[in-house]
Amino acid sequence: MAVLCFARHYVEMVAVMLVGMVALGRLESLLASAVGRPHALDGTTVSALLMAANMTVVVAAWMCLRGHHLRLIGEMVAGMNVGFLAMVPLWIGATSHHTLMMAGHELMFLGMLVVMLARRQHYSDHRQ
Repeated sequence: MAVLCFARHYVEMVAVMLVGMVALGRLESLLASAVGRPHALDGTTVSALLMAANMTVVVAAWMCLRGHHLRLIGEMVAGMNVGFLAMVPLWIGATSHHTLMMAGHELMFLGMLVVMLARRQHYSDHRQ
């Protein structure tokens, strides 16, 4: 039962994260178009950070709605975004924007899992 609760929670968090990426990303596109700059965020560090923020905000909000403590929400936010330290190679020209986006987002999934494993008793509880 605990493994199923843990897995359900992880899948739920990934689904919420993806909804945030799509919904808030679409909102960003609409806003950029509304101000006459539809491609302003294409291929930039800012677009990577905004996408990460979009996913993080909805996960944090979801966790808050589900009754998680702020400390756990903070841990999840940190775990989700630590992968974006990968921007340093982009800034010094050692990698491409595409590589950064792929690595940052793949590491986001791994970061969420690591945080959940560190608190597996909490995330395996069926009441969460």
